[in-house]
Amino acid sequence: MEVSEKMYKLGTKRSAIRELFEFGKRKAAEIGKENVYDFSIGNPSIPAPDCVNEEIKRILTEEDPVAVHGYTSAQGDEATRKAIADYLNKKYETEFTPDNFYMTCGAAASLTIVFHSIVCSNEDEIMTAAPFFPEYKVFVEGTGAKLVVVDADKKNFEIDLKKSEELINEHTKAFIINSPNNPSGVVYSEDTIKALAELLDRKQKEYDHTIYLVTDEPYREIVYDGVEVPFVTKYYANTIVTYSYSKSLSLPGERIGWILVPDEVKDSKAVYAAVCGAGRTLGYVCAPSLMQKMLVKCVGQTGDVNEYKKNRDLLYNELKEIGYNLRKPEGAFYMFMEAPNGDSDEFSKRAMTENLLLVDADSFGCPGYVRISYCVDHDMIKRSLPAFKRLYDSYR
Repeated sequence: MEVSEKMYKLGTKRSAIRELFEFGKRKAAEIGKENVYDFSIGNPSIPAPDCVNEEIKRILTEEDPVAVHGYTSAQGDEATRKAIADYLNKKYETEFTPDNFYMTCGAAASLTIVFHSIVCSNEDEIMTAAPFFPEYKVFVEGTGAKLVVVDADKKNFEIDLKKSEELINEHTKAFIINSPNNPSGVVYSEDTIKALAELLDRKQKEYDHTIYLVTDEPYREIVYDGVEVPFVTKYYANTIVTYSYSKSLSLPGERIGWILVPDEVKDSKAVYAAVCGAGRTLGYVCAPSLMQKMLVKCVGQTGDVNEYKKNRDLLYNELKEIGYNLRKPEGAFYMFMEAPNGDSDEFSKRAMTENLLLVDADSFGCPGYVRISYCVDHDMIKRSLPAFKRLYDSYR
């Protein structure tokens, strides 16, 4: 076989999330979509805000079609990058310019580009805290570096800073955080961010090299009950932000996002140049131009997040009433639930017999839990509750 064995393995084995999603589609074709309770994938269930479709229609009817569908600058359209900088500066009292931003094909591209831009050798390590999005492992290992995982704090699902300190060493190149978190729905507190920043600052001085804090933020705007998400660049100088509009604007299929390299990052111009070089190497130059142009007028908008809150409240209250052990999420649209028997793989498979599709969290670095994605139709949640009850009772 004259192909990369590593790439062959990745191409022939889907992620657990995708496997379950594909199973759900096959099952729906057999017994009807209304009889399958698919909580597997984080596909937004609310429509994009009106400004998205209105602006796309305006661009397509009023602007020069050659320019609309043509290339932008490799790092992105300047008007788009300025609109993003202006929005963040107003919201967070920062001083970003268009030259701090690199437009990408969504958060996956953003993260992959960042990792390729900062990894210098196969001895480099990038850390994250469980539970974490499983593709981090694929993205990091694709650079030749190693993903080091801090065991989960199963009480609060914040970052275990004591364990983090034990694992940081001379090979640590970066720490990835994701808040609001996929899969737990936790928003890391300001105290946690401050403590992590202090730890990383102390360790980069100890080892005399930069340790980047890479923050993955596709769920930043999806929060409930007045919860605030700390803007991490305000707490740690060597922060690189990766962002996607897949969730906030309900545009997962359009693949549009960005990388932010603040001036405060050490040798920021060199880091930004490395980002541009990594984007070039990976073939990610010129993110979709129509989506970039749309963003100029739609930056900062969101779909109706209250619809997700209604789903969260219904599902959380009902599952707690049944007897399940789970934490109420503060953001994103995922719920993290403990398997009654402690075996998340067996529990997920038994759930399938009730046509409940729940992702076991072994690949998230947190065995014994399942992820429930509640960005779904509200009525589907109601229909699924008897199945959740039967599933729970089967363990009694």
